[in-house]
Amino acid sequence: MSEAIQVEVPTVGESISEVQIGQWLKAEGDWVNSGEDLVEIETEKASVQIPAPASGFLRKISKQEEEFANVGDVIAAIEPGEKPVDAGAGTSGSSVTAPSSQGSHSEASDSSGSGFVMPAAQRLLDEHGLSSNQVPARGPGGRLLKEDVLAFVREQKSSPSLPAPPAPRTETSLVTNDSELRGEEIKPLSMLRRTIAARLVEAQQTAALLTTFNEIDMDPVMTIRKKYKDQFLERHGVKLGFMSFFAKAAVEALRRYPAVNAEIRGDDVVYRHYQDIGVAIGGGKGLVVPVLRNVERMSFADVEQSIGNFARQAGENRLQPMDLIGGTFTISNGGVYGSLLSTPIVNPPQSGILGLHSIQQRPVAIDGNVVIRPMMYVALTYDHRIVDGREAVGFLKTIKDVIEDPARLFLEL
Repeated sequence: MSEAIQVEVPTVGESISEVQIGQWLKAEGDWVNSGEDLVEIETEKASVQIPAPASGFLRKISKQEEEFANVGDVIAAIEPGEKPVDAGAGTSGSSVTAPSSQGSHSEASDSSGSGFVMPAAQRLLDEHGLSSNQVPARGPGGRLLKEDVLAFVREQKSSPSLPAPPAPRTETSLVTNDSELRGEEIKPLSMLRRTIAARLVEAQQTAALLTTFNEIDMDPVMTIRKKYKDQFLERHGVKLGFMSFFAKAAVEALRRYPAVNAEIRGDDVVYRHYQDIGVAIGGGKGLVVPVLRNVERMSFADVEQSIGNFARQAGENRLQPMDLIGGTFTISNGGVYGSLLSTPIVNPPQSGILGLHSIQQRPVAIDGNVVIRPMMYVALTYDHRIVDGREAVGFLKTIKDVIEDPARLFLEL
């Protein structure tokens, strides 16, 4: 028998020494092909997939989901062997042919025979009193993932059902129901949330943060989108959104007020002559901020395509660490979640962040008349150590002027 090949936590970025185990994509006893993804690991910056170093049977998983491991730690092993006849890439049933199986694979087998239940999914099934054949398996190779169970539970809660008969109002039943409602669950803070928490506290403790506000009439941009959205989609293969307008408006504002694009480095101020803008995106593991490089050289289509690609990668937890570092300014759109007004926190060492909010029909005075307009509040939080109030107000006024008169983007006014 060939010697087992160890699966180690790889180096995933400079200064990163610890990771958190995410979803195992294979179970013990599975046949895996060389280069096939085995497990997701979460770093302080992004989620990364560890591929199989060789073809064989997966053995000895030593780190389970949500546990922590150091770079270089052995988390599993690959036992070389002959590929089972009925086992393709990621297919189930390999444990029947696999030598010296430890039994965990068969224990997790779906009773319907369509796939396998991952450990995290089995725990959720047990918690909710479900069997594996009740929940559709959508994971690779027909595996039942915890996401499948969570989705099924949400669907069951939202679907109408007949009300259960009322329980007898006895003291015992009331105590039981109350204890069920007051349950607790303790989970370790994820690597990503730990990093976000540390950076937010750092920003609050080291920077002199201040926020200024303005409001924007979104009617001109909405009119342009409505007029050209079909042509834009047909030509570029991507929808024309608001973010490209704000990204290009931010470029113009950063050029006029370079302190907002700068950072404090020791006793020096570093002014950048380029605009790398981070865009906050809700991902599978929480909010992430991938960076658009050299937005000053990007077209509207480039911006929209890049944001779309980042959003897909974030949803699949496939953003790389390099996607998330090096931004000079950030735009965060809380309006997609319904936020009317907020004070965003600067992402250090940056000196500014632009917060976008919900668009609401509101009465405003224009040329002495009260009219209804689609209005958006915008906020700029800035580091007052290097950005003066006059510059901050001027920056936000530039954003307002450009969005309310988008022709300025092309006439450089």
